[in-house]
Amino acid sequence: MQKLGEMDKITEQASKYRHLEEMSAEEILLNINREDKTVAFAVEKAIPKITPLVKSIISRMKEGGRLFYIGAGTSGRLGILDASECPPTFGVPDDWVIGLIAGGDSAIRKAVEFAEDSHIQAWEDLQRHYINDQDVVVGIAASGTTPYVVHGLKTCQENGILTGCITCNPGAPVIQYADYPIEVIVGPEFVTGSTRMKAGTAQKLVLNMISTSVMIGMGRVLDNKMVDMQLSNKKLVDRGTKMLKHALKLSYEEAKELLLQHGSVRKALDSYKEVE
Repeated sequence: MQKLGEMDKITEQASKYRHLEEMSAEEILLNINREDKTVAFAVEKAIPKITPLVKSIISRMKEGGRLFYIGAGTSGRLGILDASECPPTFGVPDDWVIGLIAGGDSAIRKAVEFAEDSHIQAWEDLQRHYINDQDVVVGIAASGTTPYVVHGLKTCQENGILTGCITCNPGAPVIQYADYPIEVIVGPEFVTGSTRMKAGTAQKLVLNMISTSVMIGMGRVLDNKMVDMQLSNKKLVDRGTKMLKHALKLSYEEAKELLLQHGSVRKALDSYKEVE
């Protein structure tokens, strides 16, 4: 394996656009959008690699395992974002999906210098959550060379923990330590090396696909509805009310009363069926 940083990274190659500062605002926007349009096609090519990872995560979570994301910078923030949205969207416990970022929670808002260069911090972070061999750890690294992620996955494998990765460089070092490697090759960025752009978009799309597919597989979606969502604001109460209104042929007021009485769409549906 090449040493970290020695490989020729596609994510670091020069943008095919020159003299960005001379472009008009509209030209910049059009060119960024032109590049962004290619991302979904790159993700589509990776679906055969995403599928077995999703199946493995579902299998392990049904036996009590958890899903962890580890990453640094933009990649770490995207993992935390995806993890943090699972409880309100699917009504699952906070510890079903856990996102960890190099440098800790303070790095979510502000970069922590050299945090991503640690060879031991990821494993220490995982141990604080009592990581075990029922869990799955997915490393997110656009470059595929981030020490925090690479060595975190390496130590996981040494301890019998299933691993996956999401990277945007083919043959990246992180792949060696991923049982389920996902490569989404989006090419050079519009601004050279700015992987918060296409690479970040690709990672977000893949994370959406993983967590949503897993939660559907775990039975947290009924038909196409988020029946276990937390009723944490008026918009979601209204959404849940309308779900019950249409499903049970009730008035809006009756549906809302039933929803608030039981606290979730699923519980309200189940209680209504029991009464019938």
